[in-house]
Amino acid sequence: MLSEADLPLRIVERGAYFDFLGPQDEPWLRVLLAEMVRFEGRRRREMAERLAEPLPCEAPYFKRRAATRVLLRLWRRERVALVPPAQARARLFDAAAAAADFDGEAIRAAVATDFGVGEPALAESLFADLPGERVVRAPEPFPSVAEIALRTNLAVVQSALMRSSTIELHVEGGVRPIVRLAKFRGLLCSVVERAVDGAARGEPVIQISGPFSIFQHTLLYGRALAEIIPHLAWCAHFRLRAACALRGRICSVGVESGDPIFPAAAPAAFDSRLEEWFARDIQKLAPDWDLIREPEAIRAGTTLVFPDFMLRHRIHPQRRVLIEIAGFWTPEYLRGKIDRLRQADLPTFILCIDDQRACGQAELPLDLAASIVRFRRRVDAKQVMRAVERLVGGI
Repeated sequence: MLSEADLPLRIVERGAYFDFLGPQDEPWLRVLLAEMVRFEGRRRREMAERLAEPLPCEAPYFKRRAATRVLLRLWRRERVALVPPAQARARLFDAAAAAADFDGEAIRAAVATDFGVGEPALAESLFADLPGERVVRAPEPFPSVAEIALRTNLAVVQSALMRSSTIELHVEGGVRPIVRLAKFRGLLCSVVERAVDGAARGEPVIQISGPFSIFQHTLLYGRALAEIIPHLAWCAHFRLRAACALRGRICSVGVESGDPIFPAAAPAAFDSRLEEWFARDIQKLAPDWDLIREPEAIRAGTTLVFPDFMLRHRIHPQRRVLIEIAGFWTPEYLRGKIDRLRQADLPTFILCIDDQRACGQAELPLDLAASIVRFRRRVDAKQVMRAVERLVGGI
C-alpha cells in the first residue's frame, strides 16, 4: 500500500477528497513510463534514484509519487549473478582475512579465478541478492497509460481505507458476491436494510469494521479489506463512505460508481479451499444430510444474514442448521452476530471460528459456547456434526 505522504487528496473541513488521475495526466505519465523503460535491464537502485528526481515536464507532485510507487511494484526484479552472492562474499572475505599482506586487487583476482569468472562478473555478483541491486524487467503485458492511471487511483483508495475505522457500503445489484467475498476475506461485516423514501424495503447496506477499529492483525486485516475495492465493479451501483485517519485528523472519505479505479477480474466459482474441504468432509461424513451452499439470505430484524451453508436432513427436513465460517472476530462481534441469527426464521445455527484470527484479548462468553465450533486451519466436520446432533438431534 502507499504511504500516507503519497496520497493525492485534499482535506476540506471534515472531508477528504481524492484527486484521481485521469486523461489530463496522460502526457506526464507517458514521460514517466519512458523514463522507466530506459532502465530496463539495470539495477533497481539506479531506477529508484532517477525516479526520485523531477521529470522533464510538469507533473503534480503527489500524483507522480503515487504513480511511481505503483509502477515500481509492477516492474519485475530478478537476480542476475554468475556466482551465488552469499558464496562470493564469504570466499572474498575469508581470502581477505587469511592474506598476510592485504592487496584488494590480487585477492579479487584470485577469488574470481577460483569461481571461473572475471573480476567484473564477481563484483556484479557480490550484492546481487539485495533488493536494490536486482535487475528490473518491464511487466508483461506492458500496461497502457490509461491502465496505470486506474491502478494508481485504486492504490490511493485502498491505502486510505487501510486507515479507516468504520465503512458503510450502499449496494444496488450484485450485493451477494460482495458479501461473500467480504466473509471469505474474514472481514467483520454485517448487512442491514435501510428504507429509502418511505419504501417498505430499503437498499442493502454493508457495514464493515475498519483496520483502526481492531487491536490485532491490523495490517493483515487492512490488506483483506483493500482486496474488496476493485470487486465493487460487479455491482450495478455502489456508494462507499468511510471514516479514515488521514494527516492527523478523522476525515470522511467517499467512493462511488463511476470513479476511475481499476476493476478486478471476474469472481472465481469457489471462494476458498477451506469451504471446499469442509463441504467435501461433511458430504462424506453425513450422507443423510444435504449441504446447501449459500442458501437464500435470511431476514433477522432489520439485518440480512448470508449464511455460508445450510445442513438439512433428507428424511426430516425440519432438522436444519445454518453454518457460517467466520474469519477475523472479537467476542463482541460474535455476540452481535449470534443475536442477529437468533432473530432469523431459522434460529438454529453454528458459527465456526478460526482461533488464529481472534482480534481481541477477551474470552468468549459462556452462553455462546453451544453455538460455536473452534478450528485451526481446517474445520473439523466431526465436531460440527456433533454440534448439529446436539442442537437438532431431538427434533
